[in-house]
This record gives sequence, C-alpha cells and structure tokens, in this order.
Amino acid sequence: MRARVVLASAAAVLLLLVDGGACAMYKVGDLDAWGVPPPSKPDVYKRWAKSIHFALGDSIWFLYPPSQDSVLQFTPQAFAACDLSSPVLKLADGNSVFNLTTPGRAYFTSGTPGHCLKGQKLWVDVPMANGTYLQPSASDLAALAPTPAAEAPEGSLPASAPAGAAHPSPALRAVAGAGSVAAAAALSFALPLLL
Repeated sequence: MRARVVLASAAAVLLLLVDGGACAMYKVGDLDAWGVPPPSKPDVYKRWAKSIHFALGDSIWFLYPPSQDSVLQFTPQAFAACDLSSPVLKLADGNSVFNLTTPGRAYFTSGTPGHCLKGQKLWVDVPMANGTYLQPSASDLAALAPTPAAEAPEGSLPASAPAGAAHPSPALRAVAGAGSVAAAAALSFALPLLL
C-alpha cells in the first residue's frame, strides 16, 4: 500500500512539471560560457533569447570565469549605450542565476569593459502570468533601435489579444530548455521514493 501512495505522489509531481506547474532554468546562449560572441555568430544572444518563450518564475543562468567576467543588469538607456557605470544589479560569482519575476524586458551585459560593444549583451522578454507580453515602452524601443529585432518573441501575443487565443503550450515551454533543473529536482526527489 505504501508503495502505491509513493508512486501516486511521484506521478503527481511529474504531472505538475509537464503541465506547466514548474519553472524552467535556461543556460544563457546554450554556449559553454557567457562571453563575447564568436565572429561567426555575432547575434547569438539575440537569437537565443528570441527562441525561448520565457514565463514568470523562469530563471536564466550565466556561467563564466568569475576572474574574467560578470553580468550586469541595466536600464534600457544604459543597455543601449553600453554604459557600465550604474548597473541595476551586478552578478559576479561565475555561476549567476537571475530569476524572471517581473513581466517586461530585462537587459543584461558583460561587466568587462568593451565586451558589451562586442555583442556580449542580452535582453529577454518576460510575459505576464496569462502569457501575453507587455507592449514595449518608449525606452525599450529606443534601447533596441539599432537592432532590427525589437519585436516580441515568435509566437507571442499582443497585450490586447482576445481571451482564449492560442499561445505556446506550457508542456512545450517546460521542455524547451535542455537545462531545466526543475525536472531534475523532481526526479531526484521521486526516484529514491520509488526504490
């Protein structure tokens, strides 16, 4: 009887994960490390961010040598100018996780002088809880004016989309990132219970 209860509990945890009850963690750029993009892929971070449909509660993970780099979060204006003088937040431990807890755009660059100008910068769009994206502010549009891709990620809905309009499945979003630690945590919890 105890084995059935444990098995049912483990199945419930896994269903929550597949049904969108879990948040995902994404390794920035799907690269070995956060760094200056190679000349063959100067827009790697922009392409990566547009390929993922983030959700509130997701996290982005920056991996880098702490003696050589850091991650800074900025306002749209500082991001556009690659002005490193007044970050909103500085992450410098080499294994930095930023939780996406507010809808809108979040802007990040390298803290190493010159790297931002070489393309080591990233912006991500985070939708509201219902899956719709906020309209970009004037500051957002100005920050991204030099780049042609200032629109929301593919498959996104405008903030004025009708109720019930289709948007990406939570199950697809949950498996989109190969680095989802939520699934790994649930499995590491459930497996000992099954043994």
